[in-house]
Amino acid sequence: MYALPIFLFAAIAAAMALSILIVAQVVGPKRHSAVKDMPYESGMDPIHSARKRFNISFYLLAIEFLVFDVELLFLYPWAVTAHEAGAFGEGHSVFYAVMGFICVLLVGFAYTWRKGVFQWN
Repeated sequence: MYALPIFLFAAIAAAMALSILIVAQVVGPKRHSAVKDMPYESGMDPIHSARKRFNISFYLLAIEFLVFDVELLFLYPWAVTAHEAGAFGEGHSVFYAVMGFICVLLVGFAYTWRKGVFQWN
């Protein structure tokens, strides 16, 4: 009963996406040049191979950024809900669950701090 509207929406969306791709291939420009075929790298000419090795600190710092970015995605809705429902929401269990979540994130933060991710040489 509820599957038909969802299926129709998905089918129409897929048909529209496919038709846009086909029209773009047919109507779009097809001129190639050496400059257009060159790899683009943040507005600069590439000066070395893309397979160059990076220090693991860059990777760990990126993961740290993602962890705290995801933390904010979880904490904003909780904070709004807690503010609307009172100090702790509907009981203390939600508050303790969020504090447990923050503690897990702090353990990850302490690990990356101990690994020296925030010290640049």
